[in-house]
Amino acid sequence: MASTKDVKTSESAVSTIVNLAEEAKLASEGVKAPSHALISIGKSLVAGGIAGGVSRTAVAPLERLKILLQVQNPHSIKYNGTIQGLKYIWRTEGFRGLFKGNGTNCARIVPNSAVKFFSYEEASKGILWLYRRQSGNEDAQLTPVLRLGAGASAGIIAMSATYPMDMVRGRLTVQTEKSPRQYRGIFHALSTVLREEGPRALYRGWLPSVIGVVPYVGLNFAVYESLKDWLIKSKAFGLVENNELSVTTRLACGAAAGTVGQTIAYPLDVIRRRMQMVGWKDAASVVTGDGKSKAPLEYTGMVDAFRKTVRHEGFGALYKGLVPNSVKVVPSIAIAFVTYEMVKDVLGVEMRISD
Repeated sequence: MASTKDVKTSESAVSTIVNLAEEAKLASEGVKAPSHALISIGKSLVAGGIAGGVSRTAVAPLERLKILLQVQNPHSIKYNGTIQGLKYIWRTEGFRGLFKGNGTNCARIVPNSAVKFFSYEEASKGILWLYRRQSGNEDAQLTPVLRLGAGASAGIIAMSATYPMDMVRGRLTVQTEKSPRQYRGIFHALSTVLREEGPRALYRGWLPSVIGVVPYVGLNFAVYESLKDWLIKSKAFGLVENNELSVTTRLACGAAAGTVGQTIAYPLDVIRRRMQMVGWKDAASVVTGDGKSKAPLEYTGMVDAFRKTVRHEGFGALYKGLVPNSVKVVPSIAIAFVTYEMVKDVLGVEMRISD
C-alpha cells in the first residue's frame, strides 16, 4: 500500500528525470526556444496517449477476461478458460459485456502511456548524457541494462501517477448485472472508494505493481530497443531497408518484448488485482461467489496475499488468466510500440534517442 511518502518519492523521481533530461538537452543540442520544446513534448505525449488507447481497445475482451479469472472466487468458478470465458461473457452480458471497463481503461491508459513513453525518452536522454560523461566516450550508446533502468523508471512514474484509476478500473471491470451495487462510472467509483474506504484504499496493490513494473515495463523497452538496434546494425535476415525496419518487423520486436516482460511479472499482477478487491463492501458476485460459498480471502499486505493464494489455491493460482493475457499482451504491446512510432513520424518528432 502506498503512503504520502510513496507519492512524494514518485514526484521526486519525476523531478529528477526532468532535470536530467534538461541537462542532456543543453549539453547535446544547445538551448531551444521554449515554444519548440513545448510543442515537441506535446507531440510525444499525444503519440503515447494514442498508442495506449488503440492498443488497449483492440484487446479489451481479453483484458476483461484476464481480470475476471484473476479475482473470481475459487469456490464458485464461472470462467474456466479463454474460449469458455469469452463465450460466457457474450451469452450473459452480450457484446457490450466484452468491452466493460474499456472506457475507464482508456481514460487511465491514455495518460499512463503518454507519461510512460515521454518519461522513457527523457530518462534515456538523461542516462545517456551521464553515461557519456562518466565514460568519456561521446559516441557511447545506451546498453540493454541502461535501457532497462530507463524503462523501469518510466513505468514506475506512469503507474504511480494513474494508479487510483487502475484500482477502480479493476472493480468496474469485474462488475456484472448481478453485482449487489453498481459503480456508475470512474468518478462515481473513485468518490465511493474514497468515502467508504479512505484514500489509502486507492493505492491497494501499489507495492506489487511497482515491483512488477521493473521487469515488465523495463524489459519491454530494453528488449524492444535492443532487438531493433541489433537488427539494424547486423542487417540480419534481410529485414532492414534504408536503415529502417518494416512495420511487420517492429510488430515482431514488440511482440517479443511483451512476451518476455509479462511472463516474468505476471504473478505480481495477480496479487495486485486481488489486493484491489479487499475492503469492497458490496463486491461483485464473481468475487463473492454469489454468496453461495466461502467468502473471498482478506489480505493484510503483499506477502500475506502471496502466502494465502499459494496455500489455498496452489502455485498455479499465481498464473490464473495467463493464457488470455498472453494472447492479449503480444498484439497489445506490439500495436502500442508501432502506433507510437507511426504517430510520432506523422507529427514529425525525432525518434532516435542516440541521434
